[in-house]
Amino acid sequence: MKEKKIFEFLKDKLRALGFKLGYSALLLFYAYRNPDTPRWAKNVVLGALGYLLTPFDSVVDFTPVLGYTDDFGVLSFALVTIGAYISDDVKINARKKLRSWTGDLDLKELQRIEEKL
Repeated sequence: MKEKKIFEFLKDKLRALGFKLGYSALLLFYAYRNPDTPRWAKNVVLGALGYLLTPFDSVVDFTPVLGYTDDFGVLSFALVTIGAYISDDVKINARKKLRSWTGDLDLKELQRIEEKL
């Protein structure tokens, strides 16, 4: 494999991981802000987002790709746990914020996350 192809492959994977991680975190954030989300679910969100933001991880975040797998696992667990409280409004708000950050959206990647809820 040529170096250029390897770098393109890695760039695509990192971008997809960034979309997934960002969208997952935003879904949790907007679910937390939703007044219909019960306190126990908000506690799950706080734990997951706290783990994402803490500098102490089980896998160091500076490690390319691998460093965020534990964070994504925690966010995924939290999303599945509170999935009933991820309303259409939560999804719309998360997509709008992600679009404002990235300029575009990979809708297929976002739909894959939503299918697991």
